[in-house]
Amino acid sequence: MTEIANVFIIVFILLGAFFILVAAFGVIRLPDVYTRNHAASKSATLGVLCVLLGTLLFFYFKDGYFNSRVVLGIIFIFLTSPIAGHLIGRAAYNSGVKLWDKSIRDDLKNVSKAKDTAGKGQ
Repeated sequence: MTEIANVFIIVFILLGAFFILVAAFGVIRLPDVYTRNHAASKSATLGVLCVLLGTLLFFYFKDGYFNSRVVLGIIFIFLTSPIAGHLIGRAAYNSGVKLWDKSIRDDLKNVSKAKDTAGKGQ
């Protein structure tokens, strides 16, 4: 394996570990379900993708082996994690989970009121 490949592998894995660590701190320290959801879905997704990309490069440069399972894992995480984060946030909002006290605005407030009045008129 070349030194340049080693550097790329190490950078991807360490960058992924950093993003996962930031996501863990975000889930622990952030005040409400919406900001925690944002930390978990964005940072953890990017972290896992970087670690899997580093793993893919490691096996490719070490053994000359292209691991299709890792590619499928990357695609699966890339597609499902943002959708899951969106649905968790939407379910929390529709369940009436309150925003953090210091939140500046609620963009969905007017949308949900419009849906309620439109549904009652039918």
